[in-house]
Amino acid sequence: MKPGDADDVLGNESHYHSKKDRVFVRAIQGQYSLKDELARLRGMPRVRKGSKIRFTDGPQTFSRHYVEPKDGITQGFHLHLEEYSPGARSQKHGHVNEAAFYILDGEGYEIHDGVRYDWKAGDVAIVHNNCVHQHFNASATKPARALVIKTKPMFIFMNMLFQKQVEPRPATPAPGAENFKARDGEDDYNHETE
Repeated sequence: MKPGDADDVLGNESHYHSKKDRVFVRAIQGQYSLKDELARLRGMPRVRKGSKIRFTDGPQTFSRHYVEPKDGITQGFHLHLEEYSPGARSQKHGHVNEAAFYILDGEGYEIHDGVRYDWKAGDVAIVHNNCVHQHFNASATKPARALVIKTKPMFIFMNMLFQKQVEPRPATPAPGAENFKARDGEDDYNHETE
């Protein structure tokens, strides 16, 4: 079975708690024309089934990594979904690359270099280069989700290697969210149902 087939469930290992090496940029080698690499890329699936990719991490911030260099599909960007349990906070960290967080549902805020920025569903939160930041779900009762697009692999490829964790992701659930599980389905919490 090839990666991306309908029955293939991808259980990505935690990026944040694992002690294993991560693939930030894939090695590419071959003839000067890169004929073999182009053939390999053209043979890769063009659609990945998000429902087949499982959330990792937790217990406050969960991640579902859709596209990143280790998958062999792309080299220049990283796309993932973050789910914040009620009352959650992420790790406090900084990196040289920018990132865009499209808020799918919920409401919360960011702390960027000591400044608070509030967000809600439909907003886009931008993390600028070299910014120390942390993400927070402002609701004590509802989860929040953000689709994250970043060019971290390209920055690392250009030897812009700064990345630092200031405070790790919490290892215990947020108060009141002890039994929270990331939503594998795509429920829509922004619109009333009839």
